[in-house]
Amino acid sequence: MTTVKERYEIAKEQYAALGIDTDAAIEKLKDIPVSLHCWQGDDVHGFDSDGQLTGGIQTTGNYPGIARTPEELMADIEEVIKLVPGKVKLNLHASYAIFEKGQKVDRDKIEPKHFQKWVDFAKKHHMGIDFNPTFFSHPCAGADGMNLSSADEDVRKFWIEHGKACIRIANYFAEQTGEVCVMNIWTGDGLKDVPADRMGPRMRYKDSVDQILSESYDFNKVKPCLESKVFGIGVESFTSGSSEFALTYAAFNKDKLIPLMDNGHYHPTEVVSDKIPALLTFFPEIALHITRPVRWDSDHVVLFDDEPKEMAKEIVRNDALDRVHMALDYFDASINRVSAWAVGFRTWQKCLLNALCLPNEHLKELQNAGNFTQLMIDQEADKMLPFGDIWAYYNEVCGAPQEGKEYSAEVARYWDEVQSKRG
Repeated sequence: MTTVKERYEIAKEQYAALGIDTDAAIEKLKDIPVSLHCWQGDDVHGFDSDGQLTGGIQTTGNYPGIARTPEELMADIEEVIKLVPGKVKLNLHASYAIFEKGQKVDRDKIEPKHFQKWVDFAKKHHMGIDFNPTFFSHPCAGADGMNLSSADEDVRKFWIEHGKACIRIANYFAEQTGEVCVMNIWTGDGLKDVPADRMGPRMRYKDSVDQILSESYDFNKVKPCLESKVFGIGVESFTSGSSEFALTYAAFNKDKLIPLMDNGHYHPTEVVSDKIPALLTFFPEIALHITRPVRWDSDHVVLFDDEPKEMAKEIVRNDALDRVHMALDYFDASINRVSAWAVGFRTWQKCLLNALCLPNEHLKELQNAGNFTQLMIDQEADKMLPFGDIWAYYNEVCGAPQEGKEYSAEVARYWDEVQSKRG
């Protein structure tokens, strides 16, 4: 049988005939960070409370082996690092603060010291850290059910202070790791039924974000962003942070904030792949949360299907790998959580590598020349290139297991030796 390297060399020649340097594509992808979201490992429970998920957040499934402690979660992340190629960045929610006994504080009082173990973990694995205030799953909410948009000023003040605390922590992450920290603001604020006032909550939300961003930070090191959502569980009729709100706010505050798009947070007929070049036309940088919505924002594990591939193509063909901050965002409790993490990360790596191995300039020239017949022919022909051999070699170069039995064997080993013993 031919080796991975031998198959790669054959495939490499076919790509070279189209003007594609697969060696260069592989070397480029190895250095592109993708944020791995900590909340896949424990179904978004976090460590700062024992309550149920609220605020439009929900997980389904009861697969055994869930991480129950910071140590177990970190061990699972280390296993994911073994299973994936490419550069991993860590993405934390504020609810994953680690408190020493007797030192627990509420979310408006969290400090960098409550995340020191995460900083030590990131340094050990040479990772940057992205961060998210946790504006959900907490008893502090107004009678209207909102937080940053609430008409209750005491409630709003609590959450503004939480946001400011997270800015300070994001600053600390950037200083400690030497990498940019993307700090994402998202709230599930909204209403179940037809509002009597749509503008009031949005004006309060705008003021809340203004106050959060008044906290001092270096915009070269900390990239706050504002994430929109079309609707959520219990807020089907109105959301304060709609797409129009979030993008307009970002456009008017380009010196202190960037927009973030989650490809599950739009109407099912909308696609983020088309929105990426639209935003890159006006914004120096944007952020993405990459998921797989099934009918709605259901946060399924990312698969190698059409929309993620198109998203990656838009990033690559517009030379924006250094302008788009990419993070995964899904949580599946119905299957092995470590495998769910790794499959999604590997999928996004496939999407990026596939995009890097396409004759993008040639296809663009055909479009500009109006030669749409040849464009369609070539686009269809490109789908039959031996990409699997390029992907296999990329895994070998990065020391990651190959698809199929090799990958499954490592997942099974970790399950037998670690996860299955958690009860």
